[in-house]
Amino acid sequence: MEKTNLFKLIHSSELISNENIVKFSSKFAYPVGISAILVLAQLRTNGPKKQSELADILQYSKGAITNISSKLVKFELAERLYDEEDRRTIHLKITAKGQSALIEAQKLGEEIYVELFEELTEEELDQYLSIQKKILNGMKNKRLSI
Repeated sequence: MEKTNLFKLIHSSELISNENIVKFSSKFAYPVGISAILVLAQLRTNGPKKQSELADILQYSKGAITNISSKLVKFELAERLYDEEDRRTIHLKITAKGQSALIEAQKLGEEIYVELFEELTEEELDQYLSIQKKILNGMKNKRLSI
């Protein structure tokens, strides 16, 4: 693959990603980023977690998780649960408000992607999907060979 085309593709992908993030942030009811949404999704799926566990699972720094957690608690999207036997052990738990916000975020994300891909024909969508699968399989195979 010619490097010029590769860099054009990378740049184009970054522009699309940035546009989607801006669109999402401008429409979402809470001033939190995509990382916070991923934390909420993790909490919904796997229940309360310690911040260090969230950092490991999502591969974020402990500092990033601390900031995200503080925002989530501030907006009542999550709450801190203190261990009765060891007050130093704190778990983060999604709240009902957080559940609703997560549903809203997922719906908004779907709308943004539908709008993004409505420019493509069915044939182009099939080609794009095939390319994405090929890239994902390559990534998976490289990860497994490490």
